[in-house]
Formats: sequence, structure tokens, C-alpha cells
Amino acid sequence: MASDTKTYARSVRLPRTAFPMRAKLPDREPEILARWTAEGAYGALRARRAGRPRFVLHDGPPYSNGHIHLGTAVNKIVKDLIVRSRSMAGLDAPYLPGWDNHGMPIEIHVTRAFRDEGREPTRPEIRARARGYAAEFVEVQSREFRRLGVWGDWERPYLTMDPAYEGAILELFADLLDGGWVYRGLRPIHWCVVCRTALAEAELEYRERTSPSLTVRFPLREDPGGVFPRGPSSVLVWTTTPWTIPANRAVVVHPDLEYLIVRAGGEHVLLAAGAAERVLPLLPHADPTPVRRLPGRDLAGLVFTHPLASVHEGYARPSPLFFAEHVSLAEGTGVVHTAPGHGAEDFEVGRREGLDVLNPVDEGGRFTAEAPLYEGLSIWDANPRIVADLERAGTLVAHGAIRHSYPHDWRCKEPVIFRATVQWFLALDHRELRARALDEIARARWRPPSGEGRIAGMVAERPDWCLSRQRAWGVGIPAFYCESCGEVLVTGALARGVAAKVAEHGSDVWFDEPADAFLPAGTSCARCGGTAFRKETDILDVWFDSGSSHRAALEARGLGYPADVYFEGLDQHRGWFNSSLLLGVATRGRAPYREVLTHGWIVDAQGKAMHKSAGNVISPMEVVDRHGADVLRLWTAATDWAGDRRFSWDAIDQAADAYRRLRNTCRFLLGNLSDFDPAADARAEATLEPFDRWALAELERIGGEARAALAAYEFHVFTHLLVNWCAVDLSGFYLDALKTRLYTRSRERRRSAQTALHAIADALARWLAPVRPFTAEEVWAHLPGEGREPSVHFCEMPREIATRIAPGGAAAWGALIGLRPIAGRLLETLRAGGRIGASTDAALALWVQDPELQAFVRGLGSGLEEVFLVSAVELAGRPDEVLGAFPAGTAETAEAPGGGAVLAVGPAPGAKCERCWLYRMTVGRSEVHPTLCHECVEVLEGEGEGWTRNG
Repeated sequence: MASDTKTYARSVRLPRTAFPMRAKLPDREPEILARWTAEGAYGALRARRAGRPRFVLHDGPPYSNGHIHLGTAVNKIVKDLIVRSRSMAGLDAPYLPGWDNHGMPIEIHVTRAFRDEGREPTRPEIRARARGYAAEFVEVQSREFRRLGVWGDWERPYLTMDPAYEGAILELFADLLDGGWVYRGLRPIHWCVVCRTALAEAELEYRERTSPSLTVRFPLREDPGGVFPRGPSSVLVWTTTPWTIPANRAVVVHPDLEYLIVRAGGEHVLLAAGAAERVLPLLPHADPTPVRRLPGRDLAGLVFTHPLASVHEGYARPSPLFFAEHVSLAEGTGVVHTAPGHGAEDFEVGRREGLDVLNPVDEGGRFTAEAPLYEGLSIWDANPRIVADLERAGTLVAHGAIRHSYPHDWRCKEPVIFRATVQWFLALDHRELRARALDEIARARWRPPSGEGRIAGMVAERPDWCLSRQRAWGVGIPAFYCESCGEVLVTGALARGVAAKVAEHGSDVWFDEPADAFLPAGTSCARCGGTAFRKETDILDVWFDSGSSHRAALEARGLGYPADVYFEGLDQHRGWFNSSLLLGVATRGRAPYREVLTHGWIVDAQGKAMHKSAGNVISPMEVVDRHGADVLRLWTAATDWAGDRRFSWDAIDQAADAYRRLRNTCRFLLGNLSDFDPAADARAEATLEPFDRWALAELERIGGEARAALAAYEFHVFTHLLVNWCAVDLSGFYLDALKTRLYTRSRERRRSAQTALHAIADALARWLAPVRPFTAEEVWAHLPGEGREPSVHFCEMPREIATRIAPGGAAAWGALIGLRPIAGRLLETLRAGGRIGASTDAALALWVQDPELQAFVRGLGSGLEEVFLVSAVELAGRPDEVLGAFPAGTAETAEAPGGGAVLAVGPAPGAKCERCWLYRMTVGRSEVHPTLCHECVEVLEGEGEGWTRNG
């Protein structure tokens, strides 16, 4: 990208023509964008900020798998607001955009395309097409993000599929191997039977689902302690996953809960006492009778029989009772059916008690031969069959349905299962990684503060990170297996060797080359001495890819560690914030971020999440095409990013209206500066008229609030501040009041006003730049003055000017301006009665009680006419003199709250000047200009000429 600032300066300035009334943003913005791109604006900015203190917002990479949506657009706009505001605060704030290119969303798409073609693709074919697909949408999204006005290093983004990035991923993996954090083992993990791969916590979303609700009898098999009375006995177990019953190995109770043995008909049943109220009504026998109450720990030694034992001999096995802390009374019977192959807590019980880990479900969610009666059936299809077999066995007590929150694969949206398989894991408690990560969470700053508790809870409770995925499109895990005995060969040194090849040739090399290409000559198996090896076919979790970005992108580009800010959605506490944290703490000793900002979701006008299936999705490009990017940016900035944003076209129309008010303010400022050269015409601020000095003092007040809002990332506060200031304080008061002076008064008085207007316009262009970069650039180009930066985006925000103090003090001006609403109501009464038309048809009489305020008011002279927008202001010495300033019956009077002032308004005396439209007693005194007042005559002919004094 070009970064020659001289080249940029020659051609970026827009022509100095009249600032256009109509924005026509959809047409004008692409022209400005093309100019930025052609002249290397971003590179020129980087050159100007070189050597300044660094500020880095690290871009969380979106998937390159489609056009951007409103959520990604808003995310990028807020990031641009952050980066631009920090850059204009004088910092070196580079923005490196990135994309996540590997993973299931892309693989699913290209695999479906192959199937539509009637082909079963090979792994190399999947990878090649996935790479092309990802690259295509990097270009598409890059264009769309740039159209939003987002500045960044778009020519050199970071891509997780770039060879250098992929090599850095494996270098990090090698560091983890050296540190002992990576292991391979059998554990139950979340598994998607549709995508046929393991999933991590970050890849789950919880959705409402209806599941079977079963209460099942496990017949008593052994009772060495005589817990039950003589006769048929059983324990009652509740489950919502009938498909896990074939894999049952035990039942568990809580050692500290109280349990009941109840006689129901001719049988005794065991259940938790705290569950009796909801469970006993399910029993088919009337009036069940409690016969014994005892703590869970006294149930040791009991053994029950699998509930399907009577329908197939393959289930004629024991189900012993054990203790576990995870048993609760929230639901069910207080007794938990345990299948170590299908649950994390079940697995821990099984490992502790030495149970076999039975997993009779294959990767596609179908039962294997280890589940008699159900081999070949999908687990979901088998559910009703299992329920029917339990009923046939006489062990089904009750059967219903329950609506509950259930984990789903966030990609394919299908329910997932727990399935015990051999996977690669990151050990969270090795070398106190979890504890150190929690310390780093506390060390970082979280906005909103609730984010700290959210991610801390997730890190504290999450199991070891499952790193492996059984897919094709990703970075292969650099491990080898002995062909003779299956022994695993994986070391940090070997992984670094693979990383070097991948960094040179890309991750395809791992799948294309034989194992020997990566192993040193003479490598042999430590267990059996074999010399033939095969490669691991699993790939790394894509969260490992993106979680490595602080190293593969920031450090690799010389942007340092840690980043100042991460900014993403709430879901990233479980995702990118989490994976980045663990990898950063393990390999760099601290979190990769100093501050984390989390935003809410985009919802529709009714508060519903936007989904294609709901038909409520709006493309951000549709908004841009209709209104322009600056309007979408204004809508984005005006809403607190920490909460959900309700999108509606009405809200966009409101933003467009606010945009027009801002633009009209700029148009007025620039229009009245068309003949102003700041180098020749600006007056010393200390010599300006009091009203102008007040306006500059207000500019400083607004500036202080604006700087504070930007520093706190409160863009909604910042935006509303600017919009209200422009619409109310500027357009609605000061600029309106200046019109007479600007259009009709002497050059010196006009220059005083223009000096203030130029300072305001200069500051306003800078303040608007982060939110409305296109319009701010237009304003800057039309602002008079030489020697300025060629782009407003090269500037810094206005710095505090302590000498800008309103004459008389802020309190006096506040008291005076506080009288304007009272005068306004009186003027409206006159107008409604037909006694005046415009406010300048009236005069004001005023008495103020406070001596200091009275002296201040008298010192303002004709400036009072501007403040109240009337033709004349007469100051009274006593309250009773106020009404006497007007003929009887012509005026309206009011007293200020507290009695500190009395005001009266009535028709102004004299005649209306044809030029300034103010009423003056001097109209008609000039023989040359009989329809003008003396002030207008002085302007036209020079003071003392062309008019006669009468009396």
C-alpha cells in the first residue's frame, strides 16, 4: 500500500466548492473511498503515527464463509470507532484485520457442493475447494468492510490458512508439548453425529429440546448389608436419554442425601426422600408406604441388575451402586443411572471405581454390536424401541416428555451427545494453568464488568480442552503412530520440524507427504523398535487456530504482546477470549489482552434474534445502498454496544434524520466561512465579542465530555453529545442568533463570529471523524485555511485550550441563558395572539436582582439581542419598570422561578429595517437609504455617512 505522505497530500483534498446541501452518501462515499485507496491513506496515517505510543485492538477473525451480516458489520464499525478515536488521540493505532479460514462451516459447504455434483470427494479435493472458497469470501468481505469506511491493513490481513500462520500454530503446539500440557487419552467428549467430530465447549449452543422422560426400575441383585426388607426390591432411576441405558454400568447416589425405602404393592423401591413428593405419584400402586429412611452412605454394597436383562442375555450384568457428589434433587429420583462412555461425571465415577468404559455408539450416532437388539439403529430412532423393551421387561415405571435446554452443535444446529473416544487434550490443571488463567482474568479489565465473572466461571468449570477434530479442512496434528504396535510418537522437536515445512509449503504438505518426510533418519519406536510410522489424521480444533492469533498475527507482525483490547460478542467468553487466554497463559505467562469489551446481539424491532429462517435478516449493504455507510455508522455509534441493538428501518430513518441535522450544521458553518481566510481574517480570541467567547467556552466544555466518552469507549454518549450540541446549542441557538451579525453587520463583527465558527467547524470535523469518516472528510476539504493536514483522519482530536473562558463566567451565562425559555414562552403568547410574527418583531425588557449578574448583563450590550433573538433589550432598574417599557396592554410579563428576574416582551418600537429585519428607531433617517437602520447604513456607506441625526 502506498504510504508516501507527499503524494497523498497533493491529491486527496476535495475541490473547494460549496459544501453540498444533499449528502447523496451512496454516490459520494465510494468516490472518497476510491481516493483513500488510490492514495494509500491508511499507509500515510501509519507513517505519521510512527514512533508514537502504541495502541493495538486485536481483531477477532470472522469466518470467511459468506457475505457479512448486520452483526459482523456492527462489530467492525465499533472496532473502527475504537481504532480511529485512539489514533486521533495521538496514538499509533494500527488495525490488522483477519479471517478464520479453516473449520466446519466451510467444509460443510464444499462437501455439500460435491454431493450435489454426485461426487464423494477425497480429502485433498475437499481441502483444495475449501481453500478456494475461503479465499473468495475473504475478498468479498474485505470489500464490504472497506465500504463501511473501516481503515486497516486490508492488503495484508492475517489469514489462518496462510502457510506462515499455520506454521506458527504448530510452533505454539510444540511449546505446549514441551510444557507437558498435551496428552492423548480416552475421555467422554461432546460429539456431533451429523458432522462426525468431537466438539469443544466453545462449539456448543444450548437450545430448547423435547426429550423422553423415563423413570426406570433397576431390580435388586445383591444386598449384603440387609438394606431392603425381604421380597422383591429395586431402585428407581430417572433419565432423559434412553439411548444411554444399553451402556449402563452402575447407579450412583449422594452419600449425604437421605433416602427412602417405600413399599408399593408387593415390592420395595429405593429413592431419595427429597424426591418422594414428585416420584411416588408415578408408581402404579396406591398408597405407597415408607418403611425405612437412611443416609446415602448406608447404601454401600448394593448391586442392582441392568433393566434390560430379561429381554436379552447381553444385558444380564450387574449395575453396582456407588457414591458421587454430582447427584442432586433438582430433578428425577435422586439416583443417577451411570454410563461411563456417555457422560463426563459418569466417566469419572467409572474411572474411580474401575468400571469398563462401554461406548456402543459409532461416529455417526448408530449403535454397534456392543448394544444387542439395537445394532445399526441411530440412537434417536432407538429411543422408542428401548422404551418399548423396558416396558416389556417390566422395568418401565413412567414415561413422558420434558422440555429442557440441551447442547447443540453451533454449526449444524443438531443435538450432540457425550461419547467416550480417544482424543488429544490440553490439560488445564497441569502446572496450574487453570489457576493462572483465573488470575489473569482478574488482572484484565472487563467491560461490562459482568464479563469477568462470566469467563471466570467458564474457565473454572470447563473440562480439559479437546483439541482434536475428525475432519479434513484444518491444520493436522503433528503426531505419528508406530505401524507395528500403535505407540504414539510426538515431541516438541518433531512438531517444530513439521511447523517449518508447513510454514514453507502450507498445511497440505502434512496430508500429502508420507510420514518419513517429517521424521529424522533412523527414527524408531521406543516400545517395539519399529521403523514404520503413520501420521495422525485428526486436525486441530479451529479455536486453537484463532486462539493462536496473538502469536501468529500480532507477534509475527511486530505488534507486540499483549494487545490492549479484544472486542467481540458475548459468545466469545466461551470461544476466542477463552482459547486465546489459555494458550497465552501457557506459552507467554499472561493473558494476551489487557482489556476485553463484549457486545450484545443484533435483534429485530420485536427483540427477536435475526435468523434467515425467521425472515428478519437485513443485509448491512442494503442499508448502505439506501442511506450510506455514515448513517449505518451513526446508528451503530448511537447505541450502547454493551447491550443488544434493536434494528428497524424506523431506527435507521431516525439516524438519517440525525445525520441530516449534523450535516446542516456543517453546511451552515462552511457556508458562512466561504470568505474567511483564518491566516488573514481570524481575530485574537480575547478580542472576540462576548457571545462568541461563550460559544468557544462551550466548545471546550463539549470537548472535555467528548474526550472522556471516547476514552471510556462510550460511543453512544459521545454521539448523542455531538448530535444534541449541533441540533440544540449550535443550530437551535448560537448559529440562529448569529445570522443578523453574519449577514448584515460590519466586517469586524462578522470576523469575530467567523473566528468562532472556524474553530467550531475545525473541532466538529475532528469529532465527527470516527463516527462519520466520509462526511468528516468532506467537511475538512471545504474548511478554509492552508497548511492543514490533507485528511481529517491524519489529525488529532482538539486539545484542551484552558484560556477559552466565557467572559463573566459560566455561572452568569448559565443564569442568562436560563431566562431564554421564559422569554420564549412570552414570545409564543404574543405570536399566538397575532401581535408579532417572528421573534425579531419583539423587544424585551429585563430586570435581574443579583448585582453581579446585572453588571454582567449590562456589559453584553447588543449581544443581548442575539441571546434572546429580539430586536431590542431594555434593562430595567426596578421590577416595576419592566412592564412600563411597553404601551399598556401590548406586552406579556413573567417572573423567573425564585423571583430573581422579571421579563416582559412586547412589539418592538420603531420600524423594520429592510436589510437586517430588526426594528430600529433609526429607520428612515438616511436620505440615501430611507428603509435601512443606521447600523446597516454604516455597513454600506461607512460610519457617519449617509444618514442624519434627529434630536
